Amino acid sequence: MTNPLAETYGGRKVLVTGHTGFKGSWLALWLHHLGAEVAGYSDHVPGPPSVFELLGLGQRINHHLGDVRDRGRLAEVLDEVRPDMVFHLAAQALVLQSHVDPVETFETNTMGMVNLLECIRERPWIEVAVLVTSDKAYRNEEWERGYQETDHLGGHDPYSGSKSCAELVAHSYYHSFLRDSPTRIATARAGNVIGGGDWAADRIVPDCIRAWSSQKTVSVRRPGSTRPWQHVLEPLSGYLWLGAQMW
Repeated sequence: MTNPLAETYGGRKVLVTGHTGFKGSWLALWLHHLGAEVAGYSDHVPGPPSVFELLGLGQRINHHLGDVRDRGRLAEVLDEVRPDMVFHLAAQALVLQSHVDPVETFETNTMGMVNLLECIRERPWIEVAVLVTSDKAYRNEEWERGYQETDHLGGHDPYSGSKSCAELVAHSYYHSFLRDSPTRIATARAGNVIGGGDWAADRIVPDCIRAWSSQKTVSVRRPGSTRPWQHVLEPLSGYLWLGAQMW
């Protein structure tokens, strides 16, 4: 039985930004097992503990250190790797941290998107780019239903605002520069993810495990809020299928 994802990604050069993070590490491993020639671009290896290190990705893929805020370094790595495809996951991903340092959040999430798309615009040999933002890009209307593609973008906090801006950046670059180019781009928005290897602060499952293992009470922020949850492999499979449909 053939694997259609392996047929798509096998032998192709794929760059993953944010490849040392929770979702990025699992995506890099999945691509590696599909037969892709995987390279990664991240500003640091988090931890310990680190899912990137526990998966042994430093020995499995082409590992590059660099910040998406540094367009020169990003361009240098793209020219060295010459990927056929890019998955953009690099981000400042925590809502509470966005209140602590909103400038870093906007520089990373919004200007990081600008830097990547500018590099892609200058390199038409990059055929496909899947640009990951967040469901937080939607304006929070306090609805009980899930959000839809036609709903307004917005953001009451710096994290949400930065992701909304990233969506607008992608939209602008597509219509201004990439619509008639050989490069195809798409954005993808996922909700909260859970799964093995997530040790980040201020996330409900890691917070529960840390509290219970030390016999402390779990502190639940905004218990009246409703949130979508996905196992980490669910959105990653969506990113992979989206990318496969863009060839």
